[in-house]
Amino acid sequence: MMGEAIAELQDLKADLKRKGVRYALASFVDIHGMCKGKVVPLSHIDQMLQGSELFTGAALDGVPQQISDEEVAAMPDPASATILPWKPEVAWFASDLYLENQPFAACCRGILKRSLRRAAELGFTFNLGIETEFFIFKETNEGGFRPVSDRDTIAKAAYAVPTLLDNYTILDSIVGAMNQLGWGVYSFDHEDAQGQFETDFGYCDALKMADRLTFFRLMVKELARQQGYFASFMPKPYSNQTGSGAHYNMSLADIHTGENLFVSADDPNGCKLSQLGYQFIAGILKHAPAICAVIAPTVNSYKRLVRQGSMSGFTWAPVYICYGSNNRTNMIRIPLAGGRVECRAADISTNLYLGAAMILTAGLEGIREGLDPGAPHRENMYTYSLNEIQAMGIQTLPRTLGEAIEAFAADPLSEEVMGALMYQTYIDFKQQEWQDYHNHVSDWEINRYLKFF
Repeated sequence: MMGEAIAELQDLKADLKRKGVRYALASFVDIHGMCKGKVVPLSHIDQMLQGSELFTGAALDGVPQQISDEEVAAMPDPASATILPWKPEVAWFASDLYLENQPFAACCRGILKRSLRRAAELGFTFNLGIETEFFIFKETNEGGFRPVSDRDTIAKAAYAVPTLLDNYTILDSIVGAMNQLGWGVYSFDHEDAQGQFETDFGYCDALKMADRLTFFRLMVKELARQQGYFASFMPKPYSNQTGSGAHYNMSLADIHTGENLFVSADDPNGCKLSQLGYQFIAGILKHAPAICAVIAPTVNSYKRLVRQGSMSGFTWAPVYICYGSNNRTNMIRIPLAGGRVECRAADISTNLYLGAAMILTAGLEGIREGLDPGAPHRENMYTYSLNEIQAMGIQTLPRTLGEAIEAFAADPLSEEVMGALMYQTYIDFKQQEWQDYHNHVSDWEINRYLKFF
């Protein structure tokens, strides 16, 4: 077996060399899901794949170490090898973190792998698709930013063809790179806000999708920069326009046959979803406030999770913990074709390794306990008053990062998923982020109060 592994690694090295690769990048993520790593010459890839590259965790956000601790090692996954489309002499590898030759307890990728093992023990593969929404801007001479197209000024910007074509060159480079990597892009468009776009591409197993989203954010930033622009994955840069989601489209498959276990032609609700799918939804709804702290992980995330405030009307982001059929006003939506469920609360700043681990574990609990989510909501949930929502027994999603972290800390699911070390690290880091936000004196306060009092 060892001989086979060595042969496979040598084949990988030879293949990369044949393709013109000169360097290998061992990459992992911090608490934000941002790429960190080291680069080695291709001649050193054998050592790199055995964990030769070491990192001081104390120098990074949310990699819980003291400066006196042993360094963590990046252990690259050979199956994740990805040649950078914009710099083809470099190959990127998603990596797990190890400490003293053992998996590091607070490694984000390792946390997702633990959750996937729980699913596998039940006979499931977790398939995941992400709708990637993001902004492309250019800087102004005054130090601000604006959309690339001078025509991108209309209030209802969704699906606008002229401004899509104005951004054709940068979008073509992004979509072309995605397809070069074999991701199977099937559509892209101008989204609801000015300067906002979305790419839709094929689903895959959750670990591979988390690797891809991590790489996607790196790639889009680099491609935009090459053309003199910058890409932003901030959830809501405009207070009066729609924010950027990262809708999780989820299903469970039979681990042996690959059959989609969420498909049903006999759904009495007419949503084409199996009982297993409904139980999965129920588990997510049960733990939604805690999950929200991870899939909407920033102060800015909660400027997106509001009913109104968009120039086009509603913000398209969920507010209430409920589910429905093909209805975008619920936190969880069952798309028209059935066979999958969509979580609409997640935004594009999500660390997908952690977010997927939380939402999968909650869904599996719903299955194990046979939970029932009740009847689906088909009506416009935005039109109900808060009193009406409460009378229906529906909870509201956290309104701030502070509320979300309180829910995360109080829910036993969080420590079950994260492990004790990352659980406390996440709470401490996000509580400090929330405190820093409150201590900051904003332009809004200066404009409102400086000369008023």
